Order: sequence, then structure tokens, then C-alpha cells
Amino acid sequence: MSPEEVIRRRKRRLSDRRDLGAFAIKLVVLLALLAVLFGCAFGITPMENNDMSPRISAGDLLLYYRLGDGWSAGDVLVFEKDGEQYVGRIVAGGGDTVEVTEQATLVVNGSTVVESDIYETTPRYEGDVTYPVTLEEDELFLLCDHREGGTDSRYFGPVRKSEVKGKVITVIRRSGL
Repeated sequence: MSPEEVIRRRKRRLSDRRDLGAFAIKLVVLLALLAVLFGCAFGITPMENNDMSPRISAGDLLLYYRLGDGWSAGDVLVFEKDGEQYVGRIVAGGGDTVEVTEQATLVVNGSTVVESDIYETTPRYEGDVTYPVTLEEDELFLLCDHREGGTDSRYFGPVRKSEVKGKVITVIRRSGL
């Protein structure tokens, strides 16, 4: 082998090592960025049950945004209550008065709520919630879309904003995985 070939091979090996090092650095930066994004700004969780069916089914993955708090009626939230994680839709916020009547209707601020995308009545649960409920400024009343049997505010009362983990921004269907 000529000295020029030896030098060329060494340069090529050094170049390959630099490329590999640059790739490793980019990979570490990307992983750190993803860790920060999903540790602080976003979260992902599976839907454990059919409480939000038919729109969200058991096994679907929910991507939620942690940083916002400008939620309004109709938003779907991931929240934690007594160490358990739940998913529910906002039907009332701070200052609102909520009642679930004996006739299984939802009444917010004295008006019956007609929800065109909810296909079941909203029965009252036997439990600790006494109606009507007037929400404090930092409370939300959340109901599951599957109204007959879903675990929601009818079961454990209003949810404090501090218990909310984030707002669902997209659903990844289990059939698409």
C-alpha cells in the first residue's frame, strides 16, 4: 500500500467517526427535546374504558396539552381524582349551577342542556353529590359521553382545576396502530 492510500483510509475512518459522533449528538438532543416536550407540554395516555364512547373507545391513545387552562364547555380533559385517572367533557365551569334531575336531564344555570352528540340520558347517581351544585371559580363539572355508567362528576363531585392534567387535542384510534 502506498502512503497516499494509507492517509486516505485514515481520513475516511476519521470522517466516519466524526459523522457517527455528530449523529449521536443529534440523537441525544432529539431525545432530550422529546423528553422535555412530553414531560412538560404534552402527555399521552391510553383510554382505559368506554366511558367516552362512541367518540373515544377503550384502547385509543389520547394526546393532551398540559400548559393551557382556557378550557370551555365541550372540551375533553384528562384529570386525576383520588389517585385515579379519568377522562371527561366539561359541561359547566366556575360560578355555574349544575343539576342532574330525577328525570335524567342535565340542567345548567336553570336551562336544560340539549346535547346533539350525546345519545343517552344523564341519570343521577346515588352518592355524595347533592343537587343543585354551585361550582366555585376553580371547579369544573365533567361528564362522560357514555352517560349511563361513566365515572364522572356525578359520582365524585366537581373537579378542581388543579386536578386537570390537560386538554385532549387528538385521539389516535387503536385500529390505526
